[in-house]
This record gives sequence, structure tokens and C-alpha cells, in this order.
Amino acid sequence: MQALTRRLARAINAEEQELAAVLAGFALFFCLFAGYFMLRPIREAMGITGGVNNLQWLFTATFVVMLLAVPLFAWLNSRVPRIHFIDWVYGFFCLNLLAFVLLFRVDHDSVWLARVFYVWISVYNLFVVSVAWSLMADVFDGAQARRLFAFIAAGASVGGLCGPLLSALLIGTVGESGLMLMAAVLLGAAMALKHYLMAWRERQGAGRPGALPSESPRKPVPGNPFSGLTRMLGSRYLLGIGAFILLLTSVSTFLYFEQARLVAELFPDRAAQVRVFGVIDFVVQAGALATQVFITGRVAQKLGVRVLLSLVPALVCLGFIGLALAPTFAMLAGLMIVRRIGEYAFVRPGREMLFAPLDAESKYKAKNFIDTVVYRGGDALSGWAKAGLDMLGHGAWLVAVVGALCAALWGVLGWYLGGRADKQARA
Repeated sequence: MQALTRRLARAINAEEQELAAVLAGFALFFCLFAGYFMLRPIREAMGITGGVNNLQWLFTATFVVMLLAVPLFAWLNSRVPRIHFIDWVYGFFCLNLLAFVLLFRVDHDSVWLARVFYVWISVYNLFVVSVAWSLMADVFDGAQARRLFAFIAAGASVGGLCGPLLSALLIGTVGESGLMLMAAVLLGAAMALKHYLMAWRERQGAGRPGALPSESPRKPVPGNPFSGLTRMLGSRYLLGIGAFILLLTSVSTFLYFEQARLVAELFPDRAAQVRVFGVIDFVVQAGALATQVFITGRVAQKLGVRVLLSLVPALVCLGFIGLALAPTFAMLAGLMIVRRIGEYAFVRPGREMLFAPLDAESKYKAKNFIDTVVYRGGDALSGWAKAGLDMLGHGAWLVAVVGALCAALWGVLGWYLGGRADKQARA
């Protein structure tokens, strides 16, 4: 048994004493992403129900909700010990899911309920994933993060692989409310795994005896409800990460709007739309999982974070050029799949590595502000920019050219930030 443990640890680039915690982190992300990706096809179909031409309004509403929610969560983070903060956040969203189960049983076809759910799940996804990565950056020190985050992120891909498959298989049996109930159960399981990880942190993680000094998780994170914003504005490094996120969302939103428009034209039935989005999600997560298991860790070790953060933007830039030359659904779907696989397998682990050496206030408050307000603000701005480009009447060609320029800037900034992280790691 011990020999098997050693082989498994070596296979995922972990030390033997780290194996249980790495598997717990993997399982936590599996639970979060399996639950979310069961609901994601429902969200996409409900976005179409509310009208494809109204998507920019839904993005704006999501951004406004984020502006209201982030100070409340930051205030909670300043009052609740860090070890219990995720319990409050995940418990709140569990209750929300149970409320939606009841509401959809009462009025399944309400357009306004569909719009509210679309906005809510857009907020929910960013919050639960952001605080989960804050937890990982808190549990593992910088050296551990560099070795282990790629495998932990693979848990998200396995969950993202199972989630859309379950959604496509079960939507006709349990319905939308049944999938929401299953997502609430998985969120509760993630809370239980968090307790194990925080206990392990004190023994062998970032809080172990002899490790670099760090803030106690039994105290609230210092600062006020707006310290995430002030911390970001006071740091060129954090501002760079914020700009990186804005460019990422611009590229993603342009592709997302085109996908929604074409799916609405080709698949008018809502159940068919859920299945189409489920199949796309399944392909993305399968590709991301294979990449994370066999490629990401080796790239991070041998080529550094710089390559993780710049390779995908370069590929997306080329894909947009291809889309400008051949604006078809097949080309768009292929580019969407490549972009999302690259984000899950390379960009997300790489950008989380940027936070590992920082203090608790940066990991929880500045990171949460960037992952939520900046991210959804980028969605809203690029959503209106896309609507403006459509009004010019040049079709997908102009959108593809602007997308290629955004992807090129995204890649340059990723090269710079990754280089900073690699230099710090060598030091």
C-alpha cells in the first residue's frame, strides 16, 4: 500500500505526505464544477429564453449585482475567521439553490425567473470558484502550488466532464429543479473537504511548523469592505492581473455572444439547446482533463508560468484570424473549445500561481475583487462593445478582427506577468 502511495504521489508530482491533501483539493474542485456544469447548460438555455438581443443587459445586471455583493462578502471576511469564511459563503449559496428548486417547480416557464437564474448563477460561479482558489493559495505554499495546482485544477475538469454529461442524460428525467438539488448536495460535500484541508494546512501546508510566517486562519482577514479595490489599485502587479482578466473576458464574451446567436438560430427548442451546450461542455472538459494530466504540469516545471499565460492567447489570436476568413459555426465552435480548454488547463492554474506568494488580504480580498467585479465588469463592457460592433453592420468579420487584437494584448500581458512569477520563483 505504501509503495502504491509513493507511485501515485510521484505520478502527480507530489510528496508522499501531500498526497491526501492534493486528492482532497482535487475532490473539492470536482464537486464544485460537477454541480456548476450540471447547471451551466440550463443557464445558457435561459439566456436564450430571455432573448439573445438582451444578453448585454443580463451581463450588465450581473455586474451590478457583483458591485453590491462584493463589499458584503468582504465585510463578512473581515468579521468571520478565515477558517470559517467558506462555510458561510457556500452555506448561503446552498440555500439559494434550494430556493430555486421550489421556484422552478412553481413556475417553470417564467421569462423573468429565467433571467434571475441566469444572473444569479453567473455570480454564484465566480464566488464559489474564487474563494476555493483562495483556499488553495492559503493551504499550499508557493513551492507546493507550483507543483500541485495543475493536478488540483484537473479536479475541475473531471467535474466539468461529469456535470454536462449528467445534465444531458438527466434533464428529461429529473428536470431542471432536480439538477439544482444535486448541485446543492455537491456544494455541501465541498464544504466538508474544506475542513480537512484547513486542518492539514496546520500540519504540513503553508501553516506548518518551520514554514514561512503567515497570518493565522483563526482570525478574520484584515481590512474593510473596500480593501480589495484599494489593495489592487495600490499594486502594479495586481493591476496587471486585473488587466489580464479584462482582456480574457473581452475575448470570451465576443465568442460567447456569437455562440448564443448561432445556437438560437439552429436549435430553437430549449431542451435541444441544453443538450448542445452540454455536448460542447463535455468536449471542453475532456480536452482540458487530458491536457492537465499529461501536459500542464510539465509545461509549468520546464517552461514556467510565462508560457502557461501566453500560449493560449496566441492560439486564440490565430483562431480569430481564421474566424475572420471563414465565419462558420464549425470554426466558431472549434475556437470556443480551444479557448476554454486552454483557459482551464493553462490560464487558470497559471493565474492562480500568481497569488500563492501573496498575503492573506491579497489572496482573499484583492483576488475576490478581481475574480468577481473586474471579471463581470469586463463581461459587461465587452458585451456592450459587441453590441456596438454588431450595429456597424460588418458581421462576424469585424468582431473577429477586434477579438484578435484583444487576444494579442492578452498574450503580451500574460508573458509579462508570467515572467514576474518565474523570476520570483527562481529568487
